[in-house]
Amino acid sequence: MSTTDRKLSVSIERFPIAGVFSISRGSRTEAVVVTATVSDGGVTGRGECVPYARYGETVEGVAAAIEALGPMVEKGLDRDGLQEALPPGAARNALDCALWDLDAKRAGVPAHVLAGIDRLGRATTAYTISLAEPDAMAEAAHAARERAILKIKLGKPEGDIRRLEAVRAAAPDATLIVDANEGWRPELMRDLMRACADNGVALVEQPLPAGADEALADIDRLVPVCADESLHTRADLPRLKPLYDAINIKLDKTGGLTEALKLAAEAEAQGFAIMVGCMVGTSLAMAPAMLLTPRARFVDLDGPLLLARDRPHGLVYEGSTVAPPSPLLWG
Repeated sequence: MSTTDRKLSVSIERFPIAGVFSISRGSRTEAVVVTATVSDGGVTGRGECVPYARYGETVEGVAAAIEALGPMVEKGLDRDGLQEALPPGAARNALDCALWDLDAKRAGVPAHVLAGIDRLGRATTAYTISLAEPDAMAEAAHAARERAILKIKLGKPEGDIRRLEAVRAAAPDATLIVDANEGWRPELMRDLMRACADNGVALVEQPLPAGADEALADIDRLVPVCADESLHTRADLPRLKPLYDAINIKLDKTGGLTEALKLAAEAEAQGFAIMVGCMVGTSLAMAPAMLLTPRARFVDLDGPLLLARDRPHGLVYEGSTVAPPSPLLWG
């Protein structure tokens, strides 16, 4: 590392959610994000992460972990060095994405070019329907029925078939993704999978808890099954191969774009379908994940659509289509 004029700053920001966002583990009304900003002379790079209690993270702990690397950043810490300095997770993600942004701006080329991607186009994203009673989910699905892909949050297994049927009736033409967020149980899986197949579901995401997903090896996967909470980095792929058909890559799990790009390439080589997903955050968190969309069969980058307000220069959504980021935002 060489001495530079770099400075690191960290901030905690709050963005209200439009209504309530509910999954099997609970509900919330705001997105609390941590933003890392690395400045070097007149050039600035930013990255955003969403600390997640499911992985033992707190907002304060993540902010402190990033701040602790201030001296290393000021001495020239690069993306490769960062992979050793922090473990996978939200803290590394924010700083990794800030360094990608900084490097792109210093080089005067888009971040996707730095990543070896010739062209970054528009992508079609899923739109999330929060977990609720069947009638409420049907009403939300009906309001969003013009969107091409609906991701419906389930995970209360005794009522999930009714929820699924209600959503399908309300949005008969939409591609459906079911996300159980670890809320199903092995003894109910056959009935739930049959209901998914009968209702034309395209993908079932993380039906069983990450620590108890071995049961998937003995269940007929009538619909492709995608690992989310069970998948963080490339090190997880060998265990997941007999259990899942697809993986959901989220930068807050991989610890940033650097690992995410390597994970996508290796997973694709092993025959996994790729889904690129997100936590509920602003366009600044979605922008780096857009670099994964050329490899993805499913894209779920609707975080800003769930917020009451987004950042300036946010991603441009036209219905279900999202455009690549402006350099005014990231990259």
